[in-house]
Amino acid sequence: MPPKFKFTEDEIVSEALELVRTRGAKALTARALAERLGCSAKPIFGLFKNMEELQLRVLCAADGLYERRISEAMHRGEYPPYKASGMEYIRFAAEEPELFRLLFMRDRRGEPPQEHGLSPELLTAICAATGLEPSEAERFHLEMWIFVHGIAVMVATGYLEWDMDFVSDALTHMYGAMLADKRGVKNGSDKN
Repeated sequence: MPPKFKFTEDEIVSEALELVRTRGAKALTARALAERLGCSAKPIFGLFKNMEELQLRVLCAADGLYERRISEAMHRGEYPPYKASGMEYIRFAAEEPELFRLLFMRDRRGEPPQEHGLSPELLTAICAATGLEPSEAERFHLEMWIFVHGIAVMVATGYLEWDMDFVSDALTHMYGAMLADKRGVKNGSDKN
């Protein structure tokens, strides 16, 4: 009969996520996690084949937390949905810098190409807000995302300490300038 462990997989993943959240991804070792759990490494390796499997589960848990925050922000009504996604991305970088690094600042070589956060819901929001066709909206998002990601990285690394009102203004200005460019308007501005 296999041994019974006092921790479930989900409990171990939750503690591992908290370890990464407070000390960074490199701190996630079997020894550090076992110490946090108050046990030996045996329960960890009894439930997971190896640390890579656990790290993948932590990555998925962090991504789930991030996705929930983006979805909630888009539906909260504080900003229009598309702007809300960018604002929350930056807020996530500020409030969860280690999880942000894990999700968005790791070496991605060898991984499948990413869509840069462009879900069907977000694409629909962009098309509705801008009047752009989906292919144009995808390009618009990629260009806007470069700007948003740059701010988020600088916030996550402590290079910038902008308040969210300033971030909001910066996103509004960039959005308006990019939209005017897409529409062929000079010195125009649309509110997002």
